[in-house]
Amino acid sequence: MLGRTASSLFWMSRYQERAQNTARLLEVAYRSAMVPNSGQSERDEWRFALATAGVDYAYTEKVGEITARGVINYMIFDKDNPSSVRVCLETARNNARAVRTGITSELWEALNTTWIEFADVNPLSITQDRLPDFLAWISQRSHLFRGALLNTMLRDDGYYFSQLGNFVERADNTARVLNAQYWVLLPDNDVIGDGSMERSQWTGILRTLSGLRSYRFAYPEAKLKAFNIAEFLILRKEMPRSLAHCYDWINDTAEDLQQFYVERKPSIDMAAALSKELHEEEMRDIYQSGLHDFLLDFIRKNNAFAHQLSLDYNFA
Repeated sequence: MLGRTASSLFWMSRYQERAQNTARLLEVAYRSAMVPNSGQSERDEWRFALATAGVDYAYTEKVGEITARGVINYMIFDKDNPSSVRVCLETARNNARAVRTGITSELWEALNTTWIEFADVNPLSITQDRLPDFLAWISQRSHLFRGALLNTMLRDDGYYFSQLGNFVERADNTARVLNAQYWVLLPDNDVIGDGSMERSQWTGILRTLSGLRSYRFAYPEAKLKAFNIAEFLILRKEMPRSLAHCYDWINDTAEDLQQFYVERKPSIDMAAALSKELHEEEMRDIYQSGLHDFLLDFIRKNNAFAHQLSLDYNFA
């Protein structure tokens, strides 16, 4: 496969995943801002969304004061924000168009129709009362894309690069969500107790990663606890957005890619090493070495894997 084709498939999936992640961040910020006495101000909730997406500085430079309207516009519609839903959907669609003959008609229609419908939306029409339904639509379209990819694409190298893009982005998002409020996941918060502020912050993190209900299944006898939440989102591989689950997929897909090309590239070994590390880690050891440092190191390693993958397959 040509390097530019691999690149298009990889970034198609990354940007589609990022669009859904951004929509979910905004949905949780909106929900939390509507809850009185959550322990944080409304502005703090929107600031959390900006910081997690890594665009807080750029937002301040362009927009200034943090307001609900400003954050919604910037994170959904702003053409200068590389993580806005608009830019993500358009870039995913452009990458798919570049390899139109290499993807299925169902996958192309999922992407193309989403972009056409989104482009027709007037930003001024998305008022706060209409925001939840609009964000739900974005999430549903992302699920449609994912379903079309999994159910119609041939299991060849194109499929493998698409999968790698999806899970590299998902792992990055999970680590950034956790790191943005890592201090509320420290064991000391379990000692303090399950107060309203801690409960609101823990619930927000789980909602952002679509894990609130599945957490209840994983820990049926336990209340919300910082230790359990951190373990659930980092090391429990049955949680679809945990770091361990993401690297299970990345490692398996990288191994499939290696067998397809009958050549073991350095990125394959990097994926295997990081997957092994997550399987062998214990949450208590992560706390002892520092949760914040662990998450920053994971983000660095995940980025290094993506960079090495692009070098190995000529789409840097």
